[in-house]
Amino acid sequence: MIIDDVLGDAVRDNADWCQAMCRAHGLTGTFGPRAWTSAVRTPLYYPDAVTLTKDATVEDVLTGIDRTAPGASVKDSHARLDLTSEGFRLLFEASWIHRPAGLPAPAATGDWRPVRTPEELAAWALAWSDGDADEAALFRPELLADPATTVIAGHGPDGRILGGAVLTTSTRVTGVSNLFAVDGTDPAHVWAGTLGLSPADRPAVGYESGDDLTPALATGFEELAPLRVWLAG
Repeated sequence: MIIDDVLGDAVRDNADWCQAMCRAHGLTGTFGPRAWTSAVRTPLYYPDAVTLTKDATVEDVLTGIDRTAPGASVKDSHARLDLTSEGFRLLFEASWIHRPAGLPAPAATGDWRPVRTPEELAAWALAWSDGDADEAALFRPELLADPATTVIAGHGPDGRILGGAVLTTSTRVTGVSNLFAVDGTDPAHVWAGTLGLSPADRPAVGYESGDDLTPALATGFEELAPLRVWLAG
C-alpha cells in the first residue's frame, strides 16, 4: 500500500535524523529490526528510542535505553504502545505528514539558502532557540559534514534570519524537521522557502501537531498517520 510505504520511509528518515544528531554529539544509536535505540541518553529533545515498525513491542524500545535516571523518552512512531505501566506519560501526539513528489513549490519571499559555515549555523541555532544559548548548542558544526543533512535558513532584505528548517535526504524521501519562524514571519513563508530547496523528485515527509500542522497542510502536505512521544518520570 502506497501510504504504508511512505509512512515507513518517513519513520526511517526520522530515525536516521535522530542518529545523525547523536553522531554530532559523539553518540551512536543502534538499529534493530523493529526499533532504533540509544544506550546513552540522547541530546536535548531527541528520543532514546524510535519504533520502526507497527509490530514493535515495549521490550523492543525499553531494553536498549538508559532508564537509570528520569527523562528517557520514546517515539512511538505508529501510536501503538502503552508505556504507562512502565512509568512513562504521554508527552504529546502528532501527525506524520507527506507531500507528494512533483508538486511545485509555493512561491517564497526572502533569500533561502543552505547554512554552510559554523558561524552561520550558530546564528541559525540562536534564531531557532529564540536566543537560548543552551538550546542552540544542540546544533553542532559536525552536522554540516553530514551529506544527508541540510540546514536551511531564510533571510530578509536586511540579512535578518526569517526562519529555517532541517532537510534530511534519502533515496526515497526528504524529511523536514525543526521548522521555525521568527516573530513576525508567516510559517507558510518558511514552508515555501524550505520546499523550494527540497528535491522535487521525491516526497517530503515529517510530522507536526497543533497549530504547526495548519501551515504545512496549506502548502500541499497531507496527514498520514498518528504518532506519540512518551516521557519517563
